[in-house]
Amino acid sequence: MTHSLDHLPNAKEVGTYDPATLASNFSDLHPPLTPRQAIIESQRCLYCYDAPCVEACPSDIDIPSFIRQISDNNINGAAETILEANILGGSCARVCPTEILCERSCVRNHDAECQPVLIGLLQRHATDHMQFDSHPFKRAASTGRHVAVVGAGPAGLSCAHRLAMLGHQVTIFEAEQKPGGLNEYGIARYKMTDDFARKEVEFLLGIGGIDLQYGQRLGDNLTLDTLRQQYDSVFLGLGLGASRTLGLTGEDAPGLMPAVDYIKPLRQTDDLGSLAVAKRCIVIGAGNTAIDMATQMARLGAKEVTLVYRRGTEAMSATDHEQEIAKANGVRMVTWAQPDEILLDAQGRVAGMRFANTTEQQGRLSTTGETFEIAADAIFTAIGQGFAGDSLRDATAAELARDGERIHVDEMFQTSLPNVYAGGDCVKPGQDLTVQAVQHGKLAAHAIHQALAAQQEAA
Repeated sequence: MTHSLDHLPNAKEVGTYDPATLASNFSDLHPPLTPRQAIIESQRCLYCYDAPCVEACPSDIDIPSFIRQISDNNINGAAETILEANILGGSCARVCPTEILCERSCVRNHDAECQPVLIGLLQRHATDHMQFDSHPFKRAASTGRHVAVVGAGPAGLSCAHRLAMLGHQVTIFEAEQKPGGLNEYGIARYKMTDDFARKEVEFLLGIGGIDLQYGQRLGDNLTLDTLRQQYDSVFLGLGLGASRTLGLTGEDAPGLMPAVDYIKPLRQTDDLGSLAVAKRCIVIGAGNTAIDMATQMARLGAKEVTLVYRRGTEAMSATDHEQEIAKANGVRMVTWAQPDEILLDAQGRVAGMRFANTTEQQGRLSTTGETFEIAADAIFTAIGQGFAGDSLRDATAAELARDGERIHVDEMFQTSLPNVYAGGDCVKPGQDLTVQAVQHGKLAAHAIHQALAAQQEAA
């Protein structure tokens, strides 16, 4: 399927914003704390013994400990506490929905206090200001074992780092030309600025023992069968590489594309003014990607941005916080409406969309029989990512047991094939969060390490 916006003007031609304003629109969404603010905020923490914030953290960071270290001005100590549990703690501090995880559980989070301790910003403060003379984690003595990791996203990077720390040699096979996965290609530009994803990966690789190979795609020029033969163990951190479709006629028309296909060049460009901008655009979806797409199009200069969802706002997977970001940027929210027909102009390009009004009765969604139209130059779909099944098309990979479309794993993240593990978004359990992918990779690394050690003892 081809997706083209060639007929749209670029941001310069739209002329809403000058280069300085565009740059400002894509600067830090949440400015970092100053050192003084960090000290004051850290002293609001009660350092709870059985801290509910830790219970809510998918990567088990010892939150009270690192906050106490910040209050003692021990920034390196705080960073080490964070990174020991979550080696991608810097990016997670930026993209993790702390408002529904650790901060929602904070005991300060009640009316009299106004707000919880700002855990995410404190975590960012520690990881932004750490100054280690060398990598804070040292490699164990070499085990002589070599593990293949497929995918340099958060799950794969986390797994590789922990395996390297445990003394294994690791080779990561990455389909793209840069590591980082969604941190590099899929997060809103204003959430992760200053090439942070690249810098974080460089720091992670500083432990040594990890080799990265680019342009290596499972199901294309890489097979699971070959990896199993050449390596002692394999970890699959494949993510979700396929965008779900609407299933409507005209979905390949110029002016309609998956939101992730637009966000990727937006993340990579050095010239925001060169990006195609729809003066009127529709974003279909209810998650963070939909919010990110709508907000970024507004910040690029679109006159009208409408986000449409088939249910009510309370059912949106994007948090209230994310929804408020979109509204603050002038995004119009239309709910209880589902796509009915893509409207095209005489040249076969997107001219808008007809929507059917929906209603919910006893948990079932149905249409009311009423429709309405919204004019638009572009439509962006953000209705979820699916597992790219063609990555498992070689004979060995096809044997992997699946949970629906995703790879089945047990509690040790082992797949149905011996010595093959998987984690992150490509496996069933979880919320498709970066922080959870990091935890999967870390736990899988320990499982791989234990299995390899047991094999060595048996031999």
